Amino acid sequence: MMEDGASLGPLELTGGRWGVGDAARPGTHWVEFRPDGLHQHEPDSGGRSIPWSRIMGGVRLTWGKHPWNTNNRGKYTLKGMVAERAGGWLHLTLRHPYEDQQLRFDLHERPYRAVDALRLESLLRQLVEEGKPQLLGDPEWVGRAVAHLTGGKNSWITDRALRQATTEAIATATGS
Repeated sequence: MMEDGASLGPLELTGGRWGVGDAARPGTHWVEFRPDGLHQHEPDSGGRSIPWSRIMGGVRLTWGKHPWNTNNRGKYTLKGMVAERAGGWLHLTLRHPYEDQQLRFDLHERPYRAVDALRLESLLRQLVEEGKPQLLGDPEWVGRAVAHLTGGKNSWITDRALRQATTEAIATATGS
């Protein structure tokens, strides 16, 4: 098992739980990966849960204060870091009933490398496409996938390179 603080962009291990957003600061929004699905943590609320079986696609990350700030999806600095600091959103399309869902998360104090945020988005998208999002509910599996995806050069990468890295990470984490 990885140590707390291991991360891939906004995905971080805190208290043995993987989540997107800053779970360590009190009063923040973040999305936890649980065995039964995603759980949106919100200040002054019990939050809400989304079972893995309801997620059908449309997975993407955007940056900004509001979920409709889709222009901020690719706002990065010249040094390859995520430029927006106002917050982030995990977008999903759900089934039964069909609906688009935006899950808010507050950013960590540390900056995110653009390549790590793109790799995280690619991992989420590919697992949903392959019908395996429930793997995200296994902290040890996520730790192995994150270990495979972290590091490397922080440079522009193609969709093909993202897909290849993600495919390798899934295979490595699964042990196949």
